[in-house]
Amino acid sequence: MSGHSKWNNIKRTKEKSDAQRGKIFTKIGREIAVVVKQGGSDPNVNSKLKDVIAKAKQNNMPNDSIERSIKKAAGEMSGVNYESITYEGYGVGGSAVIVECLTDNKNRTAGDIRHAFDKHGGSLGSTGCVNYLFNRKGQIIIEKTNATNSDVVMMDSLESGAEDFIEGDDVFEVYSKPENLNQVKSLLESKGYKILTSEVALIPDNYIDLENQKLEQFQKMLDALNDLDDVQEVYHNVNNLSLIHISEPTRP
Repeated sequence: MSGHSKWNNIKRTKEKSDAQRGKIFTKIGREIAVVVKQGGSDPNVNSKLKDVIAKAKQNNMPNDSIERSIKKAAGEMSGVNYESITYEGYGVGGSAVIVECLTDNKNRTAGDIRHAFDKHGGSLGSTGCVNYLFNRKGQIIIEKTNATNSDVVMMDSLESGAEDFIEGDDVFEVYSKPENLNQVKSLLESKGYKILTSEVALIPDNYIDLENQKLEQFQKMLDALNDLDDVQEVYHNVNNLSLIHISEPTRP
């Protein structure tokens, strides 16, 4: 089916994030605090908490850390209040960027986000300036093996309620309506497929390519944004990030 592979574009970011597990766990812990406050500490009742727990496990967060975060959130309902806020802006080359944050200080977060954009040739925009270029979809990444038949995977995905299917070099990408994500995931797992990740994400309608220097500059902006504790997710429409190699400074 039609579509564009997002998996290869985010590999480098995921690989770098894996080396910064402590920061990832902190962000997930913050997300747990928000959903527990909204719907309670029982994942059987709180579907949002169930989704965050799944996300935590996909990021190899230890079970005891997950349970500790839930208990901490449930016991500190009068503690820090995190607010969800979304920023939109432009990177180099007219690229579109959406940054989703959880923060207890909007002024601090806005300053940090603006600095990351400005430092790397981007500009923070107004609400709605690029949001129309993206659609919120359920995204499921399935492991691809030599024994996997792509036609069968596609048919199983569509029969499970998916709307789009993309065959990548080493994975299959399955897209659904956000509200159907868990249903599609469960049905695919019941058919024996190994799910690498599943999440609701903002997927761009179209992608752009950046030239070498701009591509490197854009990646540095993404790194700066992802390094911020308040930032939960960064979405963009740059196609060829998987081709980038950022040179490291020479050590004396």
